[in-house]
Amino acid sequence: MKDYTRKLLEKAVDATEAAEILVDHGKSDVAAGRAYYAMFYIAEALLNEKGLKLSKHSGVHAAFGEKFAKTKEMDAKFHRWLINAFDKRVAGDYGVETDIETDVAKDMINQAREFLEAAQTYLKK
Repeated sequence: MKDYTRKLLEKAVDATEAAEILVDHGKSDVAAGRAYYAMFYIAEALLNEKGLKLSKHSGVHAAFGEKFAKTKEMDAKFHRWLINAFDKRVAGDYGVETDIETDVAKDMINQAREFLEAAQTYLKK
């Protein structure tokens, strides 16, 4: 595993842990954002292993879909989760009257954890 990939996965773990703390303190909107970033770092890490260094959200989303979901190297649900989480992050970060429910944020955190486990399994191959 490339060093940069490992660092991205560490950031994903940190973002997931931060999301859990935030949701436990009633900050679901912010927790959803951290859960999204965990997924973003995971997708970025996987792409890095294929020699692709992307930083724009749209580029990471599209490349992950093309290189992993469409090829079935990873379950397409992770691509769906990444895009859905992005939409929730945008709503939580920029929506004044948006209120992401605690259960939704917790689901996103669980998705981030499952995505991380799948990525780690993939990278061990």
